[in-house]
Amino acid sequence: KIRIPMEEQKKEPEKLQDDSFLDKAKNALDKADDFIDDNVEKLKQSKAFGKVADAMDKAGDFVEDKVEEIKTGEAKEKIKGFSDKAEQEAKEKLSKAKDFGKKVADKVADKLDDLADDIRDRSKKTDEQPPSEA
Repeated sequence: KIRIPMEEQKKEPEKLQDDSFLDKAKNALDKADDFIDDNVEKLKQSKAFGKVADAMDKAGDFVEDKVEEIKTGEAKEKIKGFSDKAEQEAKEKLSKAKDFGKKVADKVADKLDDLADDIRDRSKKTDEQPPSEA
């Protein structure tokens, strides 16, 4: 019989266990990778993914169009047009506000004149009537 020292006997089973563990880990990793690939494909085929992808494409196209507008100067023209329109509308609103203010001021002046006339009339009536003796 050949005697194998105890240290050597222990090393071999550990090596087998390590190899077995690595094989199991590799198999698990391969299965997880396959699972992820299958589910990604299913996701890509879903309606929701299609809608999101379309929305992203449209958003990307929109951004590209706006960048192109800025580069070509179209955006500056649009902003100037918007600014001119806003200025014109502001002038119209200011003019309407001034007209309204004039109308209100005229009505207030008329009311003050009416009150002043009433006060004068009362004052005249009091001056014309002799004081009554009580």
